[in-house]
Amino acid sequence: MAYGFIVWDTIPARPDAVFEAWMSSGGHAAMTGAEAKIDPRVGGAFRAGDGYITGVTLELELGRRIVQSWRTTDFGTADQDSRIEVLLEPAGSGTLLTLRHTDIPDGQSGYEQGWRDYYFAPMRAFFGKP
Repeated sequence: MAYGFIVWDTIPARPDAVFEAWMSSGGHAAMTGAEAKIDPRVGGAFRAGDGYITGVTLELELGRRIVQSWRTTDFGTADQDSRIEVLLEPAGSGTLLTLRHTDIPDGQSGYEQGWRDYYFAPMRAFFGKP
């Protein structure tokens, strides 16, 4: 049975800046510190985390919302892709980033902390607040 969770953090940048970085190869790589290749359109494929993560962008709301299929090299060949939804809301001078990660296959774990360690912490540092 698949599972999911929600994680969030405040990123010290405007929602449009976070959105643009997430959806561009250079920006994604710069804010996470790992190689990324992003086709920034609905139906476009992406690869992130030095090839550890792959998926397809399913929905976009400019500056506000990103929905992507998502899998890692740890998923089995029979495992369906999981799904992430990234919500970006203004929060003072920054952005409240809420990430809903669902449909994670049985036997997969550690992703909740992974988002904090490999995305949120580097993003805060990249945008100016460690």
